Amino acid sequence: MATPYFRETDMQLTATFPTLRRRDRGTPHAGRSRHAVLQTLARAKRSGGPEDRALYSCSCGYAFKADVSTSVGCPHCGTSQAW
Repeated sequence: MATPYFRETDMQLTATFPTLRRRDRGTPHAGRSRHAVLQTLARAKRSGGPEDRALYSCSCGYAFKADVSTSVGCPHCGTSQAW
């Protein structure tokens, strides 16, 4: 008797991967009027854009928010935080 192609320890896919057809991918603003999209964009511009601040925690136990940067110093003990 021949040995089976798959052993009991081999992993097998039991489901197929879904295929996305071009017509299934909607446009990013599908169903929204041009006016609604322009209002959303204008509101985002007025708000000043994304907030580039992060929450850092220091080895001394102090947690603080600071601007995102590659070199941030702890305001409590002064050690630099590695990103």
